[in-house]
Amino acid sequence: MIQLMASKRELKKEITQLSSCLFAECVAMTLYGAKEREADLKELLNSILRINNDYIRRISHPEPGMKARNYYGNLIECFNKDVEEIVDHINNV
Repeated sequence: MIQLMASKRELKKEITQLSSCLFAECVAMTLYGAKEREADLKELLNSILRINNDYIRRISHPEPGMKARNYYGNLIECFNKDVEEIVDHINNV
């Protein structure tokens, strides 16, 4: 889980690192898992990539008129929820 960071750069690194770990876990499951679940795992890989790209873009372009602390706090909270959903998906596959 990610907590509020001191800079945008650190937040981007944390998001990328966590996404990379989730991606690696899914790749390992596709290599050593059953072939009938391969389509589910590919969709999961795509969703991890989409989430990573979406949140990295959102860090660079905050909403105008919103306080930075509130914006990034909300962004981190949403990212953590998405990561929890992906972890649950991985555990169920």
